[in-house]
Amino acid sequence: MKKIILLLLLSVTMNAYAQKTTDKQAILNLLEQQRGDWNKGDLEAFMKGYWKSDSLLFVGEKGPTYGWQKTLDNYKKGYPDKAAMGFLTFGIKKVELITKDRAFVLGSWNIKSEKEELKGYFTLLLRKIEGVWKVVVDHSS
Repeated sequence: MKKIILLLLLSVTMNAYAQKTTDKQAILNLLEQQRGDWNKGDLEAFMKGYWKSDSLLFVGEKGPTYGWQKTLDNYKKGYPDKAAMGFLTFGIKKVELITKDRAFVLGSWNIKSEKEELKGYFTLLLRKIEGVWKVVVDHSS
């Protein structure tokens, strides 16, 4: 009986670890997709990584912005074309699963264009919504 309980506990632990690994990889894949979309100059595709909701929160140097559409509009104002968008790279420092459907990401960003180089850090809160990870809070500086 002790062996059966031990095997069940081991199985549950292994399944939980496998799910965490899968979720972390899904989050990294999402960020990589966003990076690729940015570098193609496709803001609409880039925004697919964000929660399409009026409750999306983006915090940047000008303060908080609420809403998916307003966030997209701000990106379009700041980066009106592919040349302005430059080439984006990320440095992911940490991906931490908080719960089975919430995660925290810490990273750095760098944009190089012909005119300038911009860089900073970001923290993201992601939620697994209908089985898909989405950014629900983005604080970039």
